[in-house]
Amino acid sequence: MSEVKPGSSKEWALIESLLNKSVAEQRKSRRWGIFFKLLTFAYIFFALWMFSPSNWLPDKKTDFHTAVIDVDGMIAASQEASADAIVSGLRDAFESKEAKGVILRINSPGGSPVQSGFVFNEILRLKEKYPDKKVYAAITDMGASGAYYIAAAADEIYADPASIVGSIGVISSGFGFSDVMGKVGIDRRIMASGDNKAMLDPFSPVNPEEVEKFQVLLGVVHQQFIDSVRRGRGERLKENKETFSGMFWTGRQALEIGLVDALGSPGYIAREVIGYEEIVDYTVRPNPFDAFAEKLGVSLGKGFAIALGVTPFSLR
Repeated sequence: MSEVKPGSSKEWALIESLLNKSVAEQRKSRRWGIFFKLLTFAYIFFALWMFSPSNWLPDKKTDFHTAVIDVDGMIAASQEASADAIVSGLRDAFESKEAKGVILRINSPGGSPVQSGFVFNEILRLKEKYPDKKVYAAITDMGASGAYYIAAAADEIYADPASIVGSIGVISSGFGFSDVMGKVGIDRRIMASGDNKAMLDPFSPVNPEEVEKFQVLLGVVHQQFIDSVRRGRGERLKENKETFSGMFWTGRQALEIGLVDALGSPGYIAREVIGYEEIVDYTVRPNPFDAFAEKLGVSLGKGFAIALGVTPFSLR
């Protein structure tokens, strides 16, 4: 291989080639930089458009229609099916002059008795304030426990023949770790002011007196549930020994014992019962930014507590 002498034409050609390659790389880098900047701006623009309020608020139309509010998933203050969200949708629907009837489209296993009670009472209030507008509960896959608590306030309840309906009861679940702690040599140390402050501590042995006290509390909540169902269903309810036992039935079976009034879908109710086939969704949806943060794991600690059963009680 021949040696490149300083100042030779070959040296200058090599330098020129290196410079050209450097300029080409810089140009390529700038082009990619511009591309990624444009892509970022496009993404931000799309995200702002998708998350703008007009894209998640209910589409209120001026024509006469049937209003629908979803009760979907677990009923709890921190969930999409919270009392605040359901009640807000109900108020909008009842206040709308264009909405000729209201459907609660239910697919829920239940949840908080407090949240369910809030919605039940608000439905009764709205029915009294707007006597000419009826509200119908349409149970799809499931309308159990706290979800049925809400449905009981409706003027009529509809279900599919295969829907799961009922489960009128109260449950409190958790875990006990006292035996495990003894086996691994962990000593539980708990300090509390008040005889019942540490009641049902999962790391302590079961205390029969504490269980009895808590069972009384569950009984009070259960009776509240029973009274509400009786108030909402009235003489249509055909009570038997299993009605308030926590048992659940199919939609067809529920029809036979008066838990539902008829079989039918939300579309059937809108078309054949209310008489306005067009359905407008009045469900209050969560802010997309909050939903995104939730998915990133903001509620991991809360979910872990629920998984461990560190919750009061629920209708499910």
